[in-house]
Amino acid sequence: MTELWVERTGVRRYTGKSSRGAEVLVGSEDVDGVFTPGELMKIALAACTGMSSDRPLSRRLGDDYDATVRVSGDADRENEVYPKLSEVLEVDLSELDADAAERLLVVVQRAIDKVCTVGRTLRAGTEVDLTVETD
Repeated sequence: MTELWVERTGVRRYTGKSSRGAEVLVGSEDVDGVFTPGELMKIALAACTGMSSDRPLSRRLGDDYDATVRVSGDADRENEVYPKLSEVLEVDLSELDADAAERLLVVVQRAIDKVCTVGRTLRAGTEVDLTVETD
């Protein structure tokens, strides 16, 4: 199982790391070159949607199809939540007739609904436990 953690590297600046060697810079909006935690959550959702739709789209369009998943949603700073996130999956289906495109979109939506763990978790909500360890 992949281990994940963040290390503090400065004032409101962290580096997220994985035991597989990946790193991502995390910080507040006023720090250049970093993602905020909220942005990473949105990117995780968009990436999950893209990856969940990859198999049905590549089966129909070929392995070299282009797709972009855009995600947006403003934070409610009074309550510190994102009340709504909106995604747009951009993919060129112009090679398909209207019926084939419609059928493919149904299959894509089903795939996303079934296997996008991030989206499913956000919709369902999740319990988060925090333990603080001290020396």
